[in-house]
Amino acid sequence: MSYLKTKKISLSVRKAIDRKIYQMRQVLFFVCCSLTIIGCVAPTKSFQKIPPGIWKGTLLLDRAPVVKYGDDRDIVKKFDFDAELPFNFEVKYENDSVFYFVFHNASERITVRDVRFGRDKSTAKDTVIIDFPVYDTQIRAIYEDGVMEGDWIVNYKENYRIPFKAVHGRADRFEGVASVTTDITGKWECTFDQGSEDEYKAVGIFEQKKDIITGTFLTETGDYRYLEGKMIGSKMYLSAFDGAHAFLFLGKIMEDGTISGTFRSGSQHTSSWEGKRNEKFALRSAYELTKTNGNSLDFSFVNTEGKSISILDEMYKDKIKIIQIMGTWCPNCMDETVFLKEYFAQNPDDDIALISIGFERYKDDQKSIESLRRFQQKMDIKHEVLFGGYYGDKEESLKKLKIEKIVSYPTMIITDRNNNILKIHTGFSGPATPEYGAFVNEFKTLVNEAKNTVKH
Repeated sequence: MSYLKTKKISLSVRKAIDRKIYQMRQVLFFVCCSLTIIGCVAPTKSFQKIPPGIWKGTLLLDRAPVVKYGDDRDIVKKFDFDAELPFNFEVKYENDSVFYFVFHNASERITVRDVRFGRDKSTAKDTVIIDFPVYDTQIRAIYEDGVMEGDWIVNYKENYRIPFKAVHGRADRFEGVASVTTDITGKWECTFDQGSEDEYKAVGIFEQKKDIITGTFLTETGDYRYLEGKMIGSKMYLSAFDGAHAFLFLGKIMEDGTISGTFRSGSQHTSSWEGKRNEKFALRSAYELTKTNGNSLDFSFVNTEGKSISILDEMYKDKIKIIQIMGTWCPNCMDETVFLKEYFAQNPDDDIALISIGFERYKDDQKSIESLRRFQQKMDIKHEVLFGGYYGDKEESLKKLKIEKIVSYPTMIITDRNNNILKIHTGFSGPATPEYGAFVNEFKTLVNEAKNTVKH
């Protein structure tokens, strides 16, 4: 074999080896880069307590609570649409050990940081307690292997608790195969408890995207807040849980296009409702529902520090007064409080005085005042919060407030500089309703009109 031929073979072998080495280097480089990217983009998040992410919670409306935590509770495998109220929440971590909850209702997000977690010695179970201090309610549950089981407890009601369960990683609020046959988007004229002495009207306002429904029911005393749910066939399912109220609405689309449904508020109230499409339907004006039996206000109540405060005190002299009749247990009152805080933060005015008067559901005055104090602190309220009395016994307070009855919580009284009542607004159309924007504009107009009054 010639030298030239041998050299050509050696060169070709060398080139093949070089190509192989190059290819191996390319593969090795790709693998290293991939591992680096994976390490940067998707690190494993450690946690010491409850797994983070989305959860599905459920209130078991028809099931009696167990007597002792740690008792075995069966996880219901099949969802009972008529007796189970579902909602979603997230567990989020600030660091490896500190976490909090965010409750979801349509576009609403409620962050709850009053959370306790630890080993219960009596049951030998990990226990989580989620407090809603403004509403004086809590969720107390044992935790094990991605499941929470316990109760939602309403402290101001005697022996009121509803069994609660939650499963990690479940995002579907209402489970069911999507087979949409109807779109309920629009405005509905609704009647609750039709034919009874408790009958009342409501406006159902819904938006449907494929099988997902959001919306609310607006009544003359307030709204049912942010509802979220699903359309499955000809049936609609909506729910909301905010720590204060638990709402479940069920409805079936009838052949004539109307809706026949039921409404459950917690475990103790059930009513029926019917709805028909009516884009022109409207409720009575919120300024026509509460009547006054006198003009000039001269009330006095104790504040959260036990001090007697009168509308005739020097600090209120010659000022426009906005009197908010409310309760710490009332989400619509919370919405109105947030509105008033934000409005006067953006429009500060020393010529206007704001006073909140709370009617609580505790029969014990000290417990009621403590609830109001907690509300004042949590909401960072700078104005006076007074104790009006027990929710169920308002006769003497109504005489002082110069109104015939409290139709709804909240109720807002606007006075002139002489403490004469100019307007009374019943209920509150919160941010979950399309009427909210109109109310904001009305309020601004009323305040400006009141400021134009003069001291006699």
